[in-house]
Amino acid sequence: MTVWLIAYSRRGCETALRIAEGLTRRGNACRVWASEKHHASDAVEVLTGACADWAKAGFAQADALVFCCAAGIAVRAIAPWVRSKKTDPAVLVVDETGRFAISLLSGHIGGANELAAAVAADIGATPVVTTATDLNGLFAVDVFAEKNHLEIESMALAKEVSAALLAGEPVGFCSDLPVRGTVPPELTTQGARIGVCVTKSPVKAPWEKTLRLTPRRYAVGLGCRQGKEPDAMERFFLSELAESGLSPREVRCIASVDLKRSEPCLLALAEKYRVPFVTYGADELNALPGEFSGSEFVKRTTGVDCVCERAALLASGGRLICRKDARDGMTYALAEYEEDVCFG
Repeated sequence: MTVWLIAYSRRGCETALRIAEGLTRRGNACRVWASEKHHASDAVEVLTGACADWAKAGFAQADALVFCCAAGIAVRAIAPWVRSKKTDPAVLVVDETGRFAISLLSGHIGGANELAAAVAADIGATPVVTTATDLNGLFAVDVFAEKNHLEIESMALAKEVSAALLAGEPVGFCSDLPVRGTVPPELTTQGARIGVCVTKSPVKAPWEKTLRLTPRRYAVGLGCRQGKEPDAMERFFLSELAESGLSPREVRCIASVDLKRSEPCLLALAEKYRVPFVTYGADELNALPGEFSGSEFVKRTTGVDCVCERAALLASGGRLICRKDARDGMTYALAEYEEDVCFG
């Protein structure tokens, strides 16, 4: 997770650095900003523009924003950029003394609730979470979907599911994938007016109102000639998925070799379809055992005999289900994650 932190006082800057230290230990990438007169360390970047401009950049580039200041400053800074709980980053407010870590925005899908708990544990603060399902100890469908890499078909229906649970109404649950863990008692396989269904079917509807959660079970491996046009890559990507009977909603990540980490057409594709773009070094890819559709030209160019198959398989940790297809300087392969859905 990429976390941006900002502070508006010397003490707030010190708190931000404490938070960043803890989050970095947890494997996150952190950057801290403060005005020049409030710097508490050479590691802090100088804030040169308005807070709202910083927040705008953070919404585009970071997974989470942490404001070490008054909540009002944070609210005003993020207000113009808030769009959707599906895409907005997690936003936390921590007072400058580090007493409270408040989950302000994207508590579930964005992960702000979990981040608040982690920050609180690291600096000895009290986590503040206000989402109703958490406060009532109920199943949260958006958290379940995020943890299990499921695409929520309808956010409106997701709200209805939460409302039904809060009203004490039984909510149905079924899954085409194996289920691990204990199904929460508020979910039922019996009669219900509304329910949640984990399925790749676009029409399956066991209940009068059915919220379908589509498993993102596939890693797409891609390779391309340098400077390939983004439109051409997108058409290729979509046509290859269609041939496998899949939609972009079922893709969990796009994978390639490190050499392509800054390739504009691959970055644009991952951004448009809101999936991670992961890359691997040639040594990592070559170490993968198995038989692949090798090419000496590709090996001379990238150091790997087959980028797309190896990258897809390494990303998924599962099995290769579509071997390399090449067209107009682009290559594609598909691998499937072998997993289930889990409660708890």
